[in-house]
Amino acid sequence: MLENPAAALTIFVLAIFVGFEVIAKVPPLLHTPLMSGSNAISGITIVGALLAAGHEDATISTALGFVAIVFAMINVVGGFLVTDRMLGMFKKKKKPERA
Repeated sequence: MLENPAAALTIFVLAIFVGFEVIAKVPPLLHTPLMSGSNAISGITIVGALLAAGHEDATISTALGFVAIVFAMINVVGGFLVTDRMLGMFKKKKKPERA
């Protein structure tokens, strides 16, 4: 890990800025396919957050790990719901039967 907290904070702030800039440049038409692909990344985040939350050295790592688990799970569930809705748009609609 980084021994300098200022360096860790700087990297964290830069990662937030770069992530926001990358996502802001994506056209709205591509958001749904990217949401589907980001589920795998969120799964990796969940594994890392579980490791951080399970580390019993510091209470702050447990708390931040728990928050990361919650946010990553919201992202995964939301991604699956959006993907399911997107795939539902491509299904053929049944015609109502006439009596």
